[in-house]
Amino acid sequence: MSYNGSRVGYGLQGSKASARMNVGSAERWASGTMGGTLALFGLRQRSLAGLAVAAVGAALIDRGVRGHCHVYDALNLDTAHAEPARPAEYFNRSIHVEHTVTINKSPEELYRYWRDFGNLPRILNHVDSVVVMDNRRSHWVAKAPGGYTVEWDAEIINEEPNRLVAWRSLADASVANAGSVRFLPAPGDGGTEVHVVLDYIPPAGRLGWVVARLFGREPQQQVTEDLRRFKQFMETGEVPTTEGQPRAR
Repeated sequence: MSYNGSRVGYGLQGSKASARMNVGSAERWASGTMGGTLALFGLRQRSLAGLAVAAVGAALIDRGVRGHCHVYDALNLDTAHAEPARPAEYFNRSIHVEHTVTINKSPEELYRYWRDFGNLPRILNHVDSVVVMDNRRSHWVAKAPGGYTVEWDAEIINEEPNRLVAWRSLADASVANAGSVRFLPAPGDGGTEVHVVLDYIPPAGRLGWVVARLFGREPQQQVTEDLRRFKQFMETGEVPTTEGQPRAR
């Protein structure tokens, strides 16, 4: 695949150029909603640590309202344009997660189930829905911290039947993401190794990872649990659940 290396300019005149809009609309919305959640959470703590969290929330609200990010200025980044995130942005700002699980099924069977994206909300606990638009594009809605949801359009960028599916989000995604899932025969005729690689850019850069952990949705744990659900479903036909069980702290 190829990427356009050109950059869209949004220059403003006079001394206000440093405050130009450089945050995309979906990212502004996510910053505002996440900021509001953090602000309320922090104020309810009635402590110095809570005030610090509330201050972070206020900064995110301001980022969402004004559509400007000083960190983006320093990094020469601009998401206020209709282009997917570039490879360099994933390298500099993304959260990287990968995990492998061995499933006692053939690569063909696992690939066929995964490739029908409408099946994935049954096994990916953080995914609410997937609507397939055509053979390469789909629309995703997923759970976010604080009871909110994020959504994006994705396209397949590389595919090898029964072996590989790779994707990236399209322009103006709430959370830019890219990843792949490989289905490789396990040694000794022992089923299939399913290897998932995921990179995503949280709405507030790496701060978004801290926010996700604050609300109990650490990305590595999430992917690990999703693959465990996939393994159990494909091997037994049942999806594991923690409903009714005591919650570990």
